[in-house]
Amino acid sequence: MLRALKKAERTAAREGVELSTWEGEFLTDVADRVKTYGRAFADPDKGDPGQALSQRQALKLRQITSKAKGESPFPGRAKRFGRKPDKGPASGGEPTDED
Repeated sequence: MLRALKKAERTAAREGVELSTWEGEFLTDVADRVKTYGRAFADPDKGDPGQALSQRQALKLRQITSKAKGESPFPGRAKRFGRKPDKGPASGGEPTDED
């Protein structure tokens, strides 16, 4: 897990992507907690017992890694939740003012 945290930082630096202050602190703090305690969260309801990161922390790490690679942090999300562009009125003609 430490390798993934460091790799995200190195990738961002190599690609010239500037991480926000929060993202930098997140990577540093999580790495410190994993080194000290073997895992980065205390509440067993937030993740699997054998995992070093909680589910939310793992998601944030994936998003930071995607950002560092220049990819969308939420791949496929726009396709599922985004609105389709408006193609105009259904009749196919000019819009009319019906007031």
